[in-house]
Amino acid sequence: MSKPKLFEPITIDGLTLANRIVIAPMCQYSAEDGRMTDWHAIHLGSLVLSGAGLLTIEATAVLPEGRISDADVGLWDDETEAAMARVLETVRRHSPMPIAIQLAHAGRKASTARPWDGGKQIAPDAPNGWQTVAPSGVPYTPGDHAPVALDAAGLAEIRDAFAASARRAARLGLDAVQIHAAHGYLLHQFLSPISNQRTDEYGGSLENRMRFPLEVFDAVRAAFPKERPVSVRVSGSDWVDGGWDEAQTVVFARALEERGASAIHVSSGGLDPAQAIPVGPNYQVPLARAVKQAVSIPVVAVGLITEAQQAEAIVATGDADLVAVARTILYDPHWPWHVAAELGAQVAAPSQYLRSQPRQYRDLLQPYA
Repeated sequence: MSKPKLFEPITIDGLTLANRIVIAPMCQYSAEDGRMTDWHAIHLGSLVLSGAGLLTIEATAVLPEGRISDADVGLWDDETEAAMARVLETVRRHSPMPIAIQLAHAGRKASTARPWDGGKQIAPDAPNGWQTVAPSGVPYTPGDHAPVALDAAGLAEIRDAFAASARRAARLGLDAVQIHAAHGYLLHQFLSPISNQRTDEYGGSLENRMRFPLEVFDAVRAAFPKERPVSVRVSGSDWVDGGWDEAQTVVFARALEERGASAIHVSSGGLDPAQAIPVGPNYQVPLARAVKQAVSIPVVAVGLITEAQQAEAIVATGDADLVAVARTILYDPHWPWHVAAELGAQVAAPSQYLRSQPRQYRDLLQPYA
């Protein structure tokens, strides 16, 4: 039986992954002043033993005001860097899995309560709240406190903060950086004509709306070692008439490839509460396919990928080069083991777990090299 495509290695720039399963960033809302805590060691420690090809640290704010909530992880100063270093030291001690980080700024979707506390916007003058910023002074939800439109100095500060966080990520030895330009956060806000109503060189035409996200990409790519990948996560559609869509995503993806992007991770939605998302298995795969057909760099598909044959089909047919999972692997932290078993493949596992090898899958679990 031929080896499943999902479990073939792939090399992205200088980074080789053992298989095509990527653990997507998942916010935990469990940091203290941007600093990772013991929870992150537990959470990431579980996922790094999963057998996936790559683990991505949750959306990590490049500035305090770029956090979604006051409990978000950050990487903007020595204290946040040191806290992350402690967690990484613990996690890496027990697994060779490559680890990436997603760098982010929430823009107008910042200053919110944690999801289990309601997730609503917190006013600037309330505890744990602050003034948000965005391309334009248009709130995410009618009735929310409006963001302040960024001026030239604000744009420069954020661009430089992304680069500074990328340098800290390099010092931490992280294997790759992903720039968050999806889900309605700041860089996506610049891309979409719904949230970007500027009349200067950063608004209006598609070229202008792409300008700041591309400037941020250039700054991060220059700051992060050239032999390590820098990818971008995009929303392939706002799912709102007149918003960001598949055709614009393709143009943006091509521009990123020209500038040296290592991969494109295609998600969707998150920009406007009016979105009408056709949720179902593989609902975002057509968006990934459109990008895959337009660029030569690897493309990652994500979204309600829960079954072994489903994941294998996505990569085997060429719709994408990799699949990403989030809630699926939170529910089943050994999902890659179970997928490998069903497809007749193998995964690496810690020696402490090898005796769990099922009788019917004698060669499923292999010790770390």
